Amino acid sequence: MAAVAAIYEHFQKLNAVVWGISTDSIYSHKVFKETSPSASRVQFPLVSDRNQRISRAYRVLDPEAGAAFRATVIVDPEGIIRSKMVYPREVGRYVYEILRILEGILYFDTTGLGVPANWVPGMPGIERDPDMIGKI
Repeated sequence: MAAVAAIYEHFQKLNAVVWGISTDSIYSHKVFKETSPSASRVQFPLVSDRNQRISRAYRVLDPEAGAAFRATVIVDPEGIIRSKMVYPREVGRYVYEILRILEGILYFDTTGLGVPANWVPGMPGIERDPDMIGKI
C-alpha cells in the first residue's frame, strides 16, 4: 500500500479510485498508518475485509492462512474486471507496472488500439486484427 501511496497522484490523474483492502481489522489499519512512516502517506481508503467477503468474491483468499493473497484488481466503471494480478508471497508489487496496465487499458478504451509488449505511454498502439495472428 505504501508503494502505491508514493505514486498515488499518478492514479488520481487517470481518475482511478484506489482502495487498499486487507483481511486485517480497522484497528490494525489505524496502527499501521500511525506507526509506519511509509504507511502514514497513504491517502486512499483502507478497507477491512475481516469477514473475507471481498477476498472470496475476487478469488484472492488463501483459505489456509485466512488472509488474502497480495493482489491488484483493476475494475472499470461498469464493474468489469479488466486486470487481476496475484503476486507470490515472496514478490512485492511493481507499482509502475500497475500504472502502465491502467494506462494501456485507458489507451485502448480511447483509441481502440491494443498495446504491444513493453509499451509505455507515448508509443503507438497496434491494430487488434485476428487475421494477423502469427504473421508479424
